[in-house]
Amino acid sequence: MVTEDDVRRVALSLPHTTERPSYGTPGFRVRDTLFARIREEGDVLVVFVAGEADKQGLVSSEPAKFFTTPHYDGHPSVLVRLGAVDVAELTELLTDSWRLRAPRSVLRELETD
Repeated sequence: MVTEDDVRRVALSLPHTTERPSYGTPGFRVRDTLFARIREEGDVLVVFVAGEADKQGLVSSEPAKFFTTPHYDGHPSVLVRLGAVDVAELTELLTDSWRLRAPRSVLRELETD
Protein backbone atom coordinates (compact mmCIF):
# COMPACT_ATOMS: atom_id res chain seq x y z
CA MET A 1 0.00 0.00 0.00
CA VAL A 2 1.37 3.40 -0.95
CA THR A 3 0.89 6.60 1.00
CA GLU A 4 0.64 10.29 0.23
CA ASP A 5 4.33 10.52 1.14
CA ASP A 6 5.15 7.89 -1.51
CA VAL A 7 3.15 9.85 -4.10
CA ARG A 8 4.99 13.04 -3.16
CA ARG A 9 8.42 11.37 -3.24
CA VAL A 10 7.88 9.73 -6.64
CA ALA A 11 6.19 12.73 -8.25
CA LEU A 12 8.80 15.22 -7.07
CA SER A 13 11.59 12.97 -8.36
CA LEU A 14 10.38 13.64 -11.93
CA PRO A 15 12.13 16.53 -13.73
CA HIS A 16 10.66 20.03 -13.51
CA THR A 17 7.97 18.89 -11.06
CA THR A 18 6.56 21.07 -8.33
CA GLU A 19 3.83 20.59 -5.79
CA ARG A 20 1.01 23.08 -5.55
CA PRO A 21 -2.49 22.61 -4.16
CA SER A 22 -5.20 21.68 -6.61
CA TYR A 23 -8.78 21.86 -5.34
CA GLY A 24 -7.34 22.06 -1.83
CA THR A 25 -5.32 18.86 -2.09
CA PRO A 26 -1.72 18.12 -3.11
CA GLY A 27 -1.28 18.59 -6.85
CA PHE A 28 1.82 17.82 -8.89
CA ARG A 29 2.76 19.84 -11.94
CA VAL A 30 5.34 19.65 -14.65
CA ARG A 31 6.17 23.20 -15.71
CA ASP A 32 2.86 24.37 -14.22
CA THR A 33 0.73 21.71 -15.97
CA LEU A 34 -1.10 19.40 -13.60
CA PHE A 35 -0.30 15.71 -14.08
CA ALA A 36 -1.52 14.20 -10.79
CA ARG A 37 -3.36 15.11 -7.65
CA ILE A 38 -4.50 13.44 -4.50
CA ARG A 39 -8.26 13.61 -4.12
CA GLU A 40 -10.14 14.80 -1.07
CA GLU A 41 -10.55 11.22 0.18
CA GLY A 42 -6.77 11.12 0.73
CA ASP A 43 -6.36 7.57 -0.51
CA VAL A 44 -7.24 8.22 -4.16
CA LEU A 45 -4.94 9.63 -6.82
CA VAL A 46 -5.95 11.21 -10.14
CA VAL A 47 -3.54 10.58 -13.03
CA PHE A 48 -3.78 11.31 -16.74
CA VAL A 49 -3.97 8.57 -19.35
CA ALA A 50 -3.61 8.68 -23.13
CA GLY A 51 -7.34 8.65 -23.74
CA GLU A 52 -10.77 7.38 -22.85
CA ALA A 53 -10.01 3.91 -24.27
CA ASP A 54 -6.98 3.56 -22.00
CA LYS A 55 -9.03 4.69 -19.01
CA GLN A 56 -11.81 2.22 -19.75
CA GLY A 57 -9.25 -0.55 -20.26
CA LEU A 58 -7.75 0.05 -16.82
CA VAL A 59 -11.12 0.36 -15.10
CA SER A 60 -12.54 -2.79 -16.69
CA SER A 61 -9.40 -4.91 -16.26
CA GLU A 62 -8.60 -3.97 -12.65
CA PRO A 63 -11.59 -2.34 -10.94
CA ALA A 64 -10.06 -2.95 -7.50
CA LYS A 65 -7.27 -0.51 -8.48
CA PHE A 66 -8.81 1.86 -11.00
CA PHE A 67 -12.15 3.61 -11.20
CA THR A 68 -13.83 6.77 -12.41
CA THR A 69 -16.78 8.95 -11.50
CA PRO A 70 -19.25 10.86 -13.68
CA HIS A 71 -17.20 14.01 -13.01
CA TYR A 72 -14.39 12.51 -15.11
CA ASP A 73 -16.56 11.27 -17.99
CA GLY A 74 -14.89 12.16 -21.27
CA HIS A 75 -11.72 13.27 -19.50
CA PRO A 76 -8.41 11.43 -20.06
CA SER A 77 -7.81 10.64 -16.41
CA VAL A 78 -8.37 7.72 -14.09
CA LEU A 79 -8.71 7.41 -10.33
CA VAL A 80 -6.29 5.11 -8.54
CA ARG A 81 -6.89 3.50 -5.14
CA LEU A 82 -3.58 3.99 -3.36
CA GLY A 83 -4.18 0.99 -1.13
CA ALA A 84 -4.33 -1.28 -4.17
CA VAL A 85 -1.03 -0.38 -5.86
CA ASP A 86 2.59 -0.79 -4.88
CA VAL A 87 5.40 1.73 -5.30
CA ALA A 88 6.55 0.23 -8.61
CA GLU A 89 3.08 0.57 -10.15
CA LEU A 90 2.67 4.04 -8.65
CA THR A 91 5.97 5.07 -10.23
CA GLU A 92 4.84 3.80 -13.63
CA LEU A 93 1.46 5.56 -13.38
CA LEU A 94 2.98 8.88 -12.31
CA THR A 95 5.75 8.71 -14.91
CA ASP A 96 3.30 7.95 -17.71
CA SER A 97 1.02 10.78 -16.59
CA TRP A 98 4.01 13.13 -16.34
CA ARG A 99 5.11 12.23 -19.89
CA LEU A 100 1.62 12.88 -21.26
CA ARG A 101 1.49 16.34 -19.69
CA ALA A 102 5.11 17.51 -19.97
CA PRO A 103 5.86 20.18 -22.56
CA ARG A 104 7.77 19.04 -25.63
CA SER A 105 10.77 21.12 -24.57
CA VAL A 106 11.04 19.15 -21.33
CA LEU A 107 10.70 15.82 -23.14
CA ARG A 108 13.39 16.88 -25.66
CA GLU A 109 15.65 17.88 -22.79
CA LEU A 110 15.36 14.38 -21.37
CA GLU A 111 16.15 12.79 -24.73
CA THR A 112 19.42 14.73 -24.97
CA ASP A 113 20.59 13.79 -21.46
